[in-house]
Amino acid sequence: MSKVILVCGKICSGKTYYCNKLKEKSNAVSLSCDEILSDLFHHNEGDKHDEIVKDIKEYLHKKSVEIIETGCDVILDWGFWSNSERKAVTEFYKSKTIISEWHYIDINSDDWLNNINERNQKVISGMCSDYYVDEGLIDKLMTQFDEPTKDEIFCWYHFKRD
Repeated sequence: MSKVILVCGKICSGKTYYCNKLKEKSNAVSLSCDEILSDLFHHNEGDKHDEIVKDIKEYLHKKSVEIIETGCDVILDWGFWSNSERKAVTEFYKSKTIISEWHYIDINSDDWLNNINERNQKVISGMCSDYYVDEGLIDKLMTQFDEPTKDEIFCWYHFKRD
């Protein structure tokens, strides 16, 4: 039976890297809010960012159900930072009788800061179209992040930089 794999983790924790590795190992489609924001909006959402992300998530939930019904697993790569969002998403898939697996990307502080610095250098040099992550953004986002508990998570992945 097909399932949804929900990948939880902080910004720059290695979620997309992890999702790509999962995709290589299985018959799965990865759906990413960041990919849509980059490809369609070019990170120019401005004050409408949260509203646009909310709409994207609703759309991707709908599409994920369609994909799962065809027999393919779906990987949702978008962080799921709040406990309330994780509970609501779990209930959504449960109501559709779809198996959900929570995977958490746990990263130590040094590796996390290295990932952020590496990303920022790529942004500055024009090697990627992601947005720059400054201290103000980190502070804002970390106030919104609820680390999951072990009983919420199917797979607790410890990110290690190569």
